Amino acid sequence: MAYLDSAATTLQKPPAVARAVASAMGRMASPGRGGHKPAMLAAETTFQCRQAAAELFHLEDPENVVFTLNATHALNLAIKSVVKPGARVVVSGYEHNAVTRPLTALGCDIQAARSPLFDREAILAQFDRLVTAETACVVCTHVSNVFGFILPVGEIAGLCRERGVPFILDASQSAGAVPVHMDELGAAFIGMPGHKGLYGPQGTGLLLCGQGRDTVPLLEGGTGSLSARQEMPDFLPDRLEAGTHNVPGIAGLLEGIRFVKGRGEKTILRHEQGLTAMAARGLEALPGVTVYAAQRPETQAGVLSFTVTGRDCEEVGEALGSRDVAVRAGLHCAPYAHESAGTLKTGTVRASFSEFNTAADVKRLVAEVARLVK
Repeated sequence: MAYLDSAATTLQKPPAVARAVASAMGRMASPGRGGHKPAMLAAETTFQCRQAAAELFHLEDPENVVFTLNATHALNLAIKSVVKPGARVVVSGYEHNAVTRPLTALGCDIQAARSPLFDREAILAQFDRLVTAETACVVCTHVSNVFGFILPVGEIAGLCRERGVPFILDASQSAGAVPVHMDELGAAFIGMPGHKGLYGPQGTGLLLCGQGRDTVPLLEGGTGSLSARQEMPDFLPDRLEAGTHNVPGIAGLLEGIRFVKGRGEKTILRHEQGLTAMAARGLEALPGVTVYAAQRPETQAGVLSFTVTGRDCEEVGEALGSRDVAVRAGLHCAPYAHESAGTLKTGTVRASFSEFNTAADVKRLVAEVARLVK
């Protein structure tokens, strides 16, 4: 199979990830729940994962790395720690429902900074216009999960710092490929999954918390600390980590992060961008195929959307899947992005790449789409 759906979940993982998960299942108990060897080994592994994440994302204190179920969990924690019901919040025009649905549930006045696709200057100008003294928070994706558009989050974060507005980054499509620097961004929070560009198992995620930020738990319960109190601890990570940890998942995530650090984010990004450009060239040569590719390759990560004239995108996705080319079709849980790009009525077919994809995968995609359009 040519697996080209890594923007949803990376299927191919470093072998060390599966070995770590299996080992944890047989050797590790719950961290902070005992002084015996299985519990202590679990505690050591979870702390090593926090350390590895803190180093990769330039976070000073590993205790400010919080384990979550996924990016959606992380972003809900971040948003509900910063945003009050009814507040005015500025987002990009490329946000995922993991951002917009929590804001909608809070009854927020959502202001979208919309711009043409891949136009970094235009979107920055929109943020400059919309972020004012009345803005309670800015929430922005780093990379569009539909189009691979790399947003100018460094400049947007700088704008927020200048105006005293908290900044939350959704690094779902960037973590592990596009470098994320917590210290440079000065973000209030950064949320990300473990199962995409970090090559960890499903059911894992991370929330990076800025120094001194107030946090609001979504769940209350046991933490293994301050057990005599009926309130959640007031320190991280315990405040946001009620209940038993996904230790096998965390053990696998640790190995995924180690893989990314060993390969290097810039190396991974160059590989994915090369495959994206190759796929764009091949698909653009086919009659009736519209490809959403950046003119400047540095503004697009390893995600590429396209449509086929006269063919429903879901039909195209299913046809490719039946031929063992795994892509995703539809709105990709991101109607804001489709509104910005003018594809809300049609959706797109999306191919997304990882470190484990090759030129042969791209050639197979192009060949199968060519068969469909004929």
